[in-house]
Amino acid sequence: MKADIGIIGGSGFYSLLENAKEIDADTVYGRPSGRISVGRIEGKSVAFLPRHGSRHSIPPHKVPYRANIQALYDLGVRRIIATNATGSLNPKFKVGQIVAFDQFANFTNGRVDTFFEDRVAHVGMAEPYCSELRSIATKAAKRKSLDFRDRGSVLVINGPRFSTRAESLFFSRQGFDLINMTQYPEAALARERCMCYLALGIVTDYDVGLEGRKDIKPVSHSEVVATFSKNIGKVKWLVGEMVKGTPEARKCSCQNALDGATVKV
Repeated sequence: MKADIGIIGGSGFYSLLENAKEIDADTVYGRPSGRISVGRIEGKSVAFLPRHGSRHSIPPHKVPYRANIQALYDLGVRRIIATNATGSLNPKFKVGQIVAFDQFANFTNGRVDTFFEDRVAHVGMAEPYCSELRSIATKAAKRKSLDFRDRGSVLVINGPRFSTRAESLFFSRQGFDLINMTQYPEAALARERCMCYLALGIVTDYDVGLEGRKDIKPVSHSEVVATFSKNIGKVKWLVGEMVKGTPEARKCSCQNALDGATVKV
């Protein structure tokens, strides 16, 4: 069974697929987070993988990122659309907005974050997200008049705890717009496999609140779940439109990510 496009996200995306069949995948890096569902959207073969498992039981620092990316790659997937809950560090990024990330900064630790362990490879990550998928998402969002931002930098923390006020203030003063726990190493691993990758973040909260605003409280898990659930319909629509609008041939540079990256001996 093969698929052209992969979706990584929460269990709410199962309903997008028509005539889906589940695959119990295995890779040289172990098993992915859960069974992969392969079905069709508007005639295109699509694979869905629940990042945290079908019951959301895998915490962000324990997600088998390499196995997840490799399992999709083995199915033939060369484009990935990912969805994420994300907190705002910038008052311009408001709760309920959908943001297509354009940069990440890694503040995680202890995560296995590369496929290259037996040879040297320096993969360029100046632009970690696919420009072609971003353009498709932006055009679709405009048609629906979604509250959408086509760019936003995301700071990735290890989790599973939320930030202290001091940490959040530090991150915001460094100029980051958003905060998340799962973008790294997922995005980097997709690039190492020369896959197109775009992450859509749903802004669910203002992290520990906004400085000077007593009416905005620090984030809680229940708040994240409630806001994500409230906005999941918009994101599902956008993902579906992206799948429909994605051409068969890739025109971006993601497919050439390893050109000149490896050391030849």
